[in-house]
Amino acid sequence: MGRPEEEDDDVFLALIQSESRLYTGDGSVNIKGQPVLKSNTGNWKACPFILGNECCERLAYYGISTNLVSYLTKYLHEGNASAARHVTMWQGTCYLTPLLGAVLADAYWGRYWTISMFSVIYFLGMCTLTLSASIPSLKPVECVDVICPSATPSQYAFFFTGLYLIALGTGGIKPCVSSFGADQFDDTDPKERVSKGSFFNWFYFSINIGALVSGTLIVWIQDNRGWDLGFGIPAFFIGFAILSFFLGTPLYRFQKPGGSPITRMCQVLVASFRKRDLPVPIDGSLLFETRDSVSAIEGSRKLMHTDELKYLDKAAVISSIGTENGNYSNPWMLCTVTQVEELKILIRMFPIWATGIVFAAVFAQMSTLFVEQGMMMDTSIGSFAIPPASLAIFDVFSVMIWVPVYDQIIVPVTRKFTGQERGFSELQRMGIGLFISIFPMVAAALVEIKRLDVAKSLDLVNQNVPVPMSVFWQVPQYFLLGAAEVFMVVGQLEFFYDQSPDAMRSLCSALSLLTTALGNYLSSLILTAVMCITGGVGKIGWIPDNLNEGHLDYFFWLLGGLSFLNMVVYVVCAKAYKSKSVS
Repeated sequence: MGRPEEEDDDVFLALIQSESRLYTGDGSVNIKGQPVLKSNTGNWKACPFILGNECCERLAYYGISTNLVSYLTKYLHEGNASAARHVTMWQGTCYLTPLLGAVLADAYWGRYWTISMFSVIYFLGMCTLTLSASIPSLKPVECVDVICPSATPSQYAFFFTGLYLIALGTGGIKPCVSSFGADQFDDTDPKERVSKGSFFNWFYFSINIGALVSGTLIVWIQDNRGWDLGFGIPAFFIGFAILSFFLGTPLYRFQKPGGSPITRMCQVLVASFRKRDLPVPIDGSLLFETRDSVSAIEGSRKLMHTDELKYLDKAAVISSIGTENGNYSNPWMLCTVTQVEELKILIRMFPIWATGIVFAAVFAQMSTLFVEQGMMMDTSIGSFAIPPASLAIFDVFSVMIWVPVYDQIIVPVTRKFTGQERGFSELQRMGIGLFISIFPMVAAALVEIKRLDVAKSLDLVNQNVPVPMSVFWQVPQYFLLGAAEVFMVVGQLEFFYDQSPDAMRSLCSALSLLTTALGNYLSSLILTAVMCITGGVGKIGWIPDNLNEGHLDYFFWLLGGLSFLNMVVYVVCAKAYKSKSVS
């Protein structure tokens, strides 16, 4: 028999373990900074408020972006190429500003307050845009017969001020909402960890609910009832999104900001350079790390040392330089292993990250050239005219079909064969998405070939009029793009959350969004280059104002080829990638 003291110790340890299971094990706290009980906070009970916020915010965003190219061409009287460039530049900016929001969230404010602050800016931008389409002096002059005077500089300025306030507002919301939602699930709890994978699926599902309403109701209102109402309704929904977010505050779990990730990366680079002549010990345990069970970085677990990028390990080499009398407090001279590994993780992620840019360029066509292609097709069903931008609802339908199919059927089936908790690994899921992304461009090119044949057979080549070919021929390209999204985009969200260092999750989410920005800029760059090479004096070019005279199909084939090459590069990079390891 054991001694009474041993039995008391066992009871004491059992009580401690039982108590620890009541609280989250990932360091999350409530809004007052206190440890949180699992039963009262987070998990799925907190998600409706976050998902509701995302749904309304995306409804507002897509209420602007989906039909923006039509507003620019029909009301600001811009050409097709110019309008497409403006849309892609603005959308690119919407995915560039998240870098600012991510740094503020990870370093200073935390995700909750960053979302709150930038939501106000977003709302102001929506109101400005609504006023630009409502007040007569701010509205562009309508065309009279064939005369379409350009908007005045002040009208342009007011409109684009509202548009880019929205772009700034998205900067604090996009990189934080998905991460904040994932923060509601405890990584140390196996059941909650599996639920986190489902959260990303349903998070993207809620995005597409908002996109569905925008692509149908909002677009129809804009084309048939006016842009003042068409912009005003999205403004109302962003206000509702803010309200939904604040209502869930008592249920949220919060992660403490860990200080500036950019500063920590700079410290590693500076410390490595200062000790560039020092050898790195063969035994990684000789490198500097805190003796505490937790990392020196607030809100972060310790990361295991890896043998890659050994030059950076010099930052964690203990030497007499800057550490006299055992003083290890100067991070510009000596960094912890965890701090060094943070930078290594970002460098390892870079090739995977870069392959998302071409995918984003393909996705950008849905709100630009797909719409312009649809505008040159028959959009009528009886007496009812379908706005070409509304065809994006088939992308949404595709996502809404594939998300539950993936979550409820594909994951359980593939789990039996792969042994992965989520069926496919994040890298496998993204690879499948990149493969599928080739086919929307192929479908769009084939539709354009058919459309040009119809235009030629009816002698409409020199006339800037739609051809009698149903716009529903575009459905396959939208549907395929939606399938690619469910695999690539959701897989990307999971990848950048799971593989990022704990104290850099907002930043890594912003980096994943940055691929969308660069993809839009790449699309704009390719479009400009194509126009310069194929157009010019005496040349019509691939994408003229009259698409019946052009060869938009060549542009789609070009993007399809780039997508294939991008997938090949991705496969090579994915095979070489090494996952992070925490202690």
